[in-house]
Amino acid sequence: MSTMDSQWLNLEYEPALPSNKQMGIGIVGAGEIVESCHLPAYRMAGFLVVGIFDLNQERAQKLAGQFGIDKVYSSVEELLSDSAVVVVDMAVPAKVQPGLARQVAEAGKHILCQKPLAESYEEAKQIEEACRKAGVKAAVNQQMRWSPGIRASHTIIKRGWLGELLQASIAVNVKQEFSNWTWLREIETLEFMYHSIHYMDTIRFLFGTPEYIYADGARFPGQLCKGETRTLLHIKFPGEARGLIQDNHNHIGSEDDWYATFRFEGTEGIIKGTNGSLYNYPAGREDTLSYYSRRIHPDYWFTPQLHGKWFPHAFMGTMGELMRAIEEDREPENSVSDNLLTIRMVFGAYISMSENRPVYLSEFE
Repeated sequence: MSTMDSQWLNLEYEPALPSNKQMGIGIVGAGEIVESCHLPAYRMAGFLVVGIFDLNQERAQKLAGQFGIDKVYSSVEELLSDSAVVVVDMAVPAKVQPGLARQVAEAGKHILCQKPLAESYEEAKQIEEACRKAGVKAAVNQQMRWSPGIRASHTIIKRGWLGELLQASIAVNVKQEFSNWTWLREIETLEFMYHSIHYMDTIRFLFGTPEYIYADGARFPGQLCKGETRTLLHIKFPGEARGLIQDNHNHIGSEDDWYATFRFEGTEGIIKGTNGSLYNYPAGREDTLSYYSRRIHPDYWFTPQLHGKWFPHAFMGTMGELMRAIEEDREPENSVSDNLLTIRMVFGAYISMSENRPVYLSEFE
C-alpha cells in the first residue's frame, strides 16, 4: 500500500499563512493563554507583534522581554494610536470584550476577538454590528478548527471521501481544574461557554449549521466551581445527520485512562482520531487520525502522521486567516458574523438546560 499512502495521506492540514507576515499585531491582554499559545504560535508563524498592553504592567513587561516585543503600551488608547498596529489581538474576558471591540473598531483596526464573544447574544451581535459599521475585518479565535486532526478531517470531508455525512461525535473525559482560575469559580455558565464552545464550532465547521440542539449539564459533588463541569449535547442537522458532544472534566482515575476523541461518519467512510492537546495536559501530544473510505479502498485504514497540536499550533490558523482576509479583502472564515451561529448554539444550550427542551437556532433570529 506504500504507493497508495503517498497519494491519499497528503491532507493539507497545516494553517495557510498570509503573504505579508509583517502586519503589525498589537495584543491586549498578557494572561496565561497569551504566554502559552498566542505568542509561541506567532513566533512559529513569523508574525510581527509590535506591542502589548495589560492592566498588569509588570505582566506585560515580562512577556515583552520573554518574546522580544519592543513596546509595552500604558493604555489601550496608546496601542490604538500606534500606526504600526494593523490588527488588535484581544485576549480578554467576554464581559469586557463588547466595549473594547467597539473602541478598536472605531479606531479602524482589524480585530481578532477571543471566544466567547460576549456574555449575551445581544452583546455578541453588537460586536458584529460595530465591526461592520466601521468596515474592519473581525475574526474570532475559535482555533480548534485549525488543529491538525480537525483540519485534516475537513480536507477528507471536502474531498467527498465520507459520502453523505451522518454522525459527528466528540468525547472528552479528563481532569481539568477550572477552579484554578479564580474568575471561573464564580461563573454559572462554565463548561459549554468556555470549553465545549470549541467542539460546537468544530462540528458546525465540518457538518454545517444545525437545526436544533438539546443540552444537559451537571456538576461534580463537592466541586468548587458554580457552573456545570459535565455536559451532553445532542445536535440535529437537516436530513439524517446528527451530532453528539460528551464532556467530563472530573475524571477520578489515573491519567492513562483519560481520553479526548473525535469520530466523523458518512455513508462511504469513517474518520477517527484524538485531540492530542488534552492528553498529558498542558504539555499535550500530537493529534492522531485514521480514516477509511469505500470510495478509495474497500478494506484499508489510512493513518497519516500529523504534526502539531491544538495548543499552540492552531493559533497560527486563526490569526493567519484574518491576515489573509485583510490581504484578499474578504470575510475571514472565522468571522464574527460566522461565529454568531456558534454563539447561538452556546446560549441555546443554556436555554435547553433550563427549560428541558430542544432549542432551534432560528429562535435567535
